[in-house]
Amino acid sequence: MGSCGRSEIWNPELILIEPHCPWPASSLGTNKYRVEKYRPQTLNDLISHQDILSTIQKFISEDRLPHLLLYGPPGTGKTSTILACAKQLYKDKEFNSMVLELNASDDRGIDIVRGPILSFASTRTIFKKGFKLVILDEADAMTQDAQNALRRVIEKFTENTRFCLICNYLSKIIPALQSRCTRFRFGPLTPELMVPRLEHVIEEEKVDISEDGMKALITLSSGDMRRALNILQSTNMAFGKVTEETVYTCTGHPLKTDIANILDWMLNQDFTTAYRNIMELKTLKGLALHDILTEIHLFVHRVDFPPAVRIHLLIKMADIEHRLAVGTSEKIQLSSLIAAFQVTRDLIVAEA
Repeated sequence: MGSCGRSEIWNPELILIEPHCPWPASSLGTNKYRVEKYRPQTLNDLISHQDILSTIQKFISEDRLPHLLLYGPPGTGKTSTILACAKQLYKDKEFNSMVLELNASDDRGIDIVRGPILSFASTRTIFKKGFKLVILDEADAMTQDAQNALRRVIEKFTENTRFCLICNYLSKIIPALQSRCTRFRFGPLTPELMVPRLEHVIEEEKVDISEDGMKALITLSSGDMRRALNILQSTNMAFGKVTEETVYTCTGHPLKTDIANILDWMLNQDFTTAYRNIMELKTLKGLALHDILTEIHLFVHRVDFPPAVRIHLLIKMADIEHRLAVGTSEKIQLSSLIAAFQVTRDLIVAEA
């Protein structure tokens, strides 16, 4: 519970706050969630993938919009792009009657295709020229049966309806659907594109942020604009000032100094001391072994290890990451990680 009786539910991707006892205006700006508040409204507002945007703009201007399949990592502008297209195609008063937007994660079965989608696509527009638009977000969450049923609906109603499928993983969309759509891949955003947009939000919301805080935001978001804004908002709410330390603390990600200490213990201390120190640090800061492993992996690529030693270490780390993904004990996998580095240390000494 907070100091004035508000309960907070923390999650890196979402912040839910009970409405009583509002935050100061400076920490939230408005009641509107920042990700939605700063979502681009027109195609000109979008900051990346200009080649894709110019192609879609050409389709719209020539009235030859095909079925679309937009795929790529989260937070790269897929949904914003098609919503901006829809706003350009339809006036406000006809938007609801001409556009059906469904999040396939809500209802991913065959009934959604046979129900709302089929009835929307099959009804023709009276007194209006042009086609309707069906937007299926997170289409990779749809079942195989639903995708097969959708294939038939797309075929049948191409004359008066266009479909736009949005997904993160192209491999989860059946080939028959892929072949009926024009595909566009949205890659992660580059820091050069993200920084100006983040600076605009920071200026609008009057956020107190340091230079290293901005770098930490860019690093941890990995080209995901939504994640960058979420981290910015939650750090600003929790700590006021956004610095490298507060960003890493808020997301539960290990600091560079933490990684340096862990590596020092693994390579220079005996096994028992290294294990005890790392467990204490993990418990104190609530660090996940997967995050530690990711950071150490970057270090292994940067340090000039002998080739045979580097290969041995990377294979061991890949095995540990796989076992963590399956859901094994972090304590046992930490022991395995320390053992791998201690064997590496002995190999380096032997080669010297």
